[in-house]
Amino acid sequence: MMLNFRYKILVSGVFFLSLFFFVAPVSAASSSSISISLWRDFLSNYRGDFSFDLDSDGDGYSDDLEIESGFSPFSAEPGKIEKSDYDKDGLNDALEIKLGSDPANIDTDGDKYKDGEEFDQAFSPVSTSTKKLSRKVEIDLAKQELSYYVSGELWKKFPVSTGKASMPTPKGEYKILNKIKKAWSSSYGLWMPYWMGLGNGRFGIHELPIWPNGYREGEDHLGRPVSHGCIRLGVGPAAYLFSRIEVGTPVVIK
Repeated sequence: MMLNFRYKILVSGVFFLSLFFFVAPVSAASSSSISISLWRDFLSNYRGDFSFDLDSDGDGYSDDLEIESGFSPFSAEPGKIEKSDYDKDGLNDALEIKLGSDPANIDTDGDKYKDGEEFDQAFSPVSTSTKKLSRKVEIDLAKQELSYYVSGELWKKFPVSTGKASMPTPKGEYKILNKIKKAWSSSYGLWMPYWMGLGNGRFGIHELPIWPNGYREGEDHLGRPVSHGCIRLGVGPAAYLFSRIEVGTPVVIK
């Protein structure tokens, strides 16, 4: 177990000094931006008390040392905490800690839905409340990438195709104006599935367009700016996003 954790530390390039219960904290970047105070509050609720030498995965190193070093305290494997999902509920251990859900229980609030399923539908995994969590979409024109956030946490990323140089996608802060499952573009004579309008409705987010003869345009263009100004998503991601965001959801294009 001790050698395994040393391998964890070597993989990340994190060096530490531990004397009794004293731990030299690592940088924010190495700790995966996890708040140690939040982690300690969570640990107190999770175990009933807090101890610097609590070792949930039995690898010989305390939970707080592992979390500060960017590893999961619930798995003796050397992978980073964002890649570990101890209870296989769809939420990685880093998110479980941030949200306050139980990384050893697939259904923290006992409502018969897995924590990851609830969060994916924008419900809190630690409450039976039916109030939706906040959602936001960000589009990075330079990276040709759409990021979907739930409760301020990055949840999904998808490649997109935005406007070409002669017809650029406008930058700015918007809100979803309307949603149409299969919108028709009279300007270009094609269908735009899973339309989510932005601005004044002249551009939006939608699935790769379909011509009346059934030809799907741009299947090999994702990741490149070739559209007429809209944000094109691939088959699958467009339907996913359409089903999860609502009219009024903030959209930032940068």
